[in-house]
Amino acid sequence: MQDLRNKVAVVTGAASGIGFALAERFAAEGMKVVLADIEAPALESANAKLAASGAATLPVVTDVSLWDDVQALADKAYEAFGAVHILCNNAGVAGEGAAPVAGVWARTVEDWQWILGVNLWGVIHGVHAFVPRMIASGAQGHVVNTASLAGVTPATNVYGVSKHAVVALSEVLFTHVGASGAPIGVSVLCPGYVVTNILDSARNRPARWAGAPAQRTPERETERRRARQLVGAGLQPAQVADAVLEGIRSERFYILAMQPEWSERVASRLHQRADDIIAGRGPQPPRST
Repeated sequence: MQDLRNKVAVVTGAASGIGFALAERFAAEGMKVVLADIEAPALESANAKLAASGAATLPVVTDVSLWDDVQALADKAYEAFGAVHILCNNAGVAGEGAAPVAGVWARTVEDWQWILGVNLWGVIHGVHAFVPRMIASGAQGHVVNTASLAGVTPATNVYGVSKHAVVALSEVLFTHVGASGAPIGVSVLCPGYVVTNILDSARNRPARWAGAPAQRTPERETERRRARQLVGAGLQPAQVADAVLEGIRSERFYILAMQPEWSERVASRLHQRADDIIAGRGPQPPRST
């Protein structure tokens, strides 16, 4: 897709971080933007900012882990604008399950349900609610699913498991849409560390998946501080949004967004992963970064 003016974009997780940067970037291209997020006050603020710039917008409070919510999001988008050309299944959480210090068996069932519910089922719901309508329209379109570099390097936690699944789903979607002949591109966004508030995802954790509070240990607190340092030194969301726009226009499947110094580390991990698979070895722990 080259000319985006007057086209329609739907972005989940649009109230902040990468999602809001995508919404801003699409609005700057003259697109109509549907912003979806579970955090109502932040969504209202984000929508007001875009609307003040003259963009045609529609805010829809949405819990992507709920099928009914995402189906309603699609209905409202089509009712308001008559079409959807770009779909960004972007909403994601890290949560207490992000730290790899404790064994994966120590994560609660509620941790798994919440993280997979948003990161994976949110994408599944988006695909089911929007892609059939996008195909039926016959119009050119594009789907971007947000994974992570954690989805293409050895997983170390529940978050990594969810992002590997998003990459796999995106690969399947790419091949199936291609086989259908529909003029719809598919990309999977794999950003590295980005300056967002994803480490504070628990503020939006649904009560149905509250579970028991994670045990605070010195090891986990050290890991949390380290994670915040890495996120704080990451890319700006606008840089990721620029990479997505370029990826859509050039029809890239994998859209990688990371600082140049991370390229060699990621390549090394991918080569090691291939060697481990061929040799039948389990994944090797990543070196300290």
